[in-house]
Amino acid sequence: MAGHSKFKNIMFRKGAQDAKRSKLFSKLAKEVTVAAKMGGPDPASNARLRAAISAAKAQSMPKDNIDRAIKRSTASDLETYEEVQYEGFGPGGVSVIVEALTDNRNRTASEVRTKFSKNGGNLGASGSVSHAFDRVGMLKYPVAAGSAETVFEAALEAGADDCQSDEDGHEIICALEEFAAVRDALEAALGEAEEARLIWKPQTTIQVDGDNAATLMKMLGALDDDDDVQNVYANFEMSDEVMEGLSA
Repeated sequence: MAGHSKFKNIMFRKGAQDAKRSKLFSKLAKEVTVAAKMGGPDPASNARLRAAISAAKAQSMPKDNIDRAIKRSTASDLETYEEVQYEGFGPGGVSVIVEALTDNRNRTASEVRTKFSKNGGNLGASGSVSHAFDRVGMLKYPVAAGSAETVFEAALEAGADDCQSDEDGHEIICALEEFAAVRDALEAALGEAEEARLIWKPQTTIQVDGDNAATLMKMLGALDDDDDVQNVYANFEMSDEVMEGLSA
């Protein structure tokens, strides 16, 4: 769940993931397997696989698990996964995009629709909210990668559009068409990113508090908990006080 480009509003999901590491590893392994099947098992020539492996490593997924997921891509009994995207609205009018990998489109659509409707939201038609987001590249580096000034200068030199740093690390945003070039340039300057992938970045955000905040987080948590759902994006903002209250 990425509310926007600042780290503070994604910590809620991280806490939930830490408590469900097995489920998280399963999702990461699925992405590694699909990436390897679609583009080959060599991450040097398969950008999607490189990104999937980086994301898995960032969550401390064991190397053996990653290697097994890559080998799984050549199995004769491997399920055929389809990439699907859903769009809808959550409590408080928040726009939500859900990305999934599924071997049964009807099952996943039904599950996603139910999670929206049971938590004060509604599933919309394709294109109903994606127009309010930009498809961009996102890279994350740990604090140890360098000072805010060092990372900012590296991002600027690489051709990135934005760089934000705080106590949790550095987040760099770049244009979709520049993603590969920016990723490679930053890797040369700062080393391998903790995370490097394409995301949906909201053009504007909605402030959410009170009952809407609790219900929204419940809905997003339910979506994120679905085995078929890989990523959830939403255009919300919450104050530190509201986030702390929800995490208590």
